[in-house]
Amino acid sequence: MANSEQSKKRARQSETRYAVNKARRSRVRTYIRKVEEALAAGDAAAAEEALKNAQPELMRGVSKGILHKNTASRKVSRLASRVKTLAGTKA
Repeated sequence: MANSEQSKKRARQSETRYAVNKARRSRVRTYIRKVEEALAAGDAAAAEEALKNAQPELMRGVSKGILHKNTASRKVSRLASRVKTLAGTKA
């Protein structure tokens, strides 16, 4: 248990940051899930639109410190590759 005023304040700040980061992480995952669902449904247009919306969210996660830059880039790259493959099979 926190004893000093400083440690009590840090505990409060930590709880707040945890809640904010949890919401941001959830938001990023939601955008990724929308791309995954469009891919699973085989809807190339919806998948492209979802990817276009997911990219800035992933990079926002990087700037806010909830994702590493390379992790976000890897996720974008892999999703883009799958969307491109799906669009190619429909063409």
